[in-house]
Amino acid sequence: MKNILNKADEFSRRRFVTQAAKAFLGVSILPWAMPKQAKAAGLGLNRPLNHAPKARNVIYLYMSGGMTHIDTFDPKPGTETGGPTTAIKTNADGVQLAENLPLLANHADKVAVVRGMTSTKGAHQQGNYFMHTSYAPRSTIRHPSMGAWMTRLDERSNPTLPGAVVVSGGSQHPLAGFLPSSHQPLAIGKPDEGLRNSRMHSGVTEEEFKKRLSLADQFDKGFREKYNLKKVRAYSDMYADAVRLMKSGDLEAFDIDKESEETRQAYGEETFGQGVLLARRLVERHVRFVEVQLGGWDTHQLNFDKAPERCAILDQALAALLGDLDKRGMLDETLVVLATEFGRTPNINVNLGRDHYPKAFSSMLAGGGIRGGQVWGKTDPEGREVVDQRVEIPDFNATIAYALGLPLDEIVYSPTRRPFTLADKGQPLTRLL
Repeated sequence: MKNILNKADEFSRRRFVTQAAKAFLGVSILPWAMPKQAKAAGLGLNRPLNHAPKARNVIYLYMSGGMTHIDTFDPKPGTETGGPTTAIKTNADGVQLAENLPLLANHADKVAVVRGMTSTKGAHQQGNYFMHTSYAPRSTIRHPSMGAWMTRLDERSNPTLPGAVVVSGGSQHPLAGFLPSSHQPLAIGKPDEGLRNSRMHSGVTEEEFKKRLSLADQFDKGFREKYNLKKVRAYSDMYADAVRLMKSGDLEAFDIDKESEETRQAYGEETFGQGVLLARRLVERHVRFVEVQLGGWDTHQLNFDKAPERCAILDQALAALLGDLDKRGMLDETLVVLATEFGRTPNINVNLGRDHYPKAFSSMLAGGGIRGGQVWGKTDPEGREVVDQRVEIPDFNATIAYALGLPLDEIVYSPTRRPFTLADKGQPLTRLL
């Protein structure tokens, strides 16, 4: 038994210890080992927990600006609102996509299209924040994003690498919110630049580097002892993490030049495609959550020129990712998410564009135990209203957490002692798995 536990990964060992404690001692030592219908005290929640999740990691593709649902995942050909966009068949029976996603159509058997998305936030900043956190923005608090929640509730898989990474996320990303800095996702600007400032300067020897670290430690020692606070300790921990990563072979995970030219071309030459390739490399090294953003979806003008351009970038990268993960045997444990803050108006404006439309839009899930080849939710024939299987943003985020086996009802307190849970009061769409 000892040998078996030594060979298991950290997640499996913790799960075994928890279940053993529950069976032999009658206690639960980890929050995700609570009974299936456990309640969070004081919040009145009663949500299921996935005791046998397949997903271990997440690649989260965020379409910044509000992706048009009618020209991507919910086409309405032959209608006035559908415009010139036609629908195409896919390799999954009964699933159609817009003509702008021809490569993804060959992977529809791996995908669950969620057409019943709806939100109450029709402005970019508020909608973006809501999708990332499940909470409305407030001036007094910053809520954590999903990647930060993931490392807070289930820790890192690779102690050397960051638990979460955000590629091209912009300054508005909530990152760790009110959680400690140890849960802060690493923000990367350009995926093809690797991890910047991660190597010693030329001419600095290992011995000289150690002397500099020792000197800095001596300077800081008195301050740390006088102010033994969480934020001060976190600053020291950040230095330790950075040095450990600098000396680790895992640093190569950030170098997409290690990939063949054929593979890099398959994902596309755009920054987004190379970011998605970087995401695949990072989850291979057990980074739990990697987000990659693709902007340019705010198509108030010339929607039928701009949307196909965005779709071509997305289509190539997403199709390459799904095929790559499948070929490498990683799709079952990697949940691929595609999300956006809202949709675009069914009505076409005078500038041949579509405006903001939170009332109905689409998202997508694949891998990580998701049953592919299905559509969840339905809008009316013109794409104006959700008429079946309505999905609010906290429900969508709760579904991601459920697929990962994260504890939806565990309460985490903000610095002001206010209680929060992952995905607020969202209910997971358990039938998607």
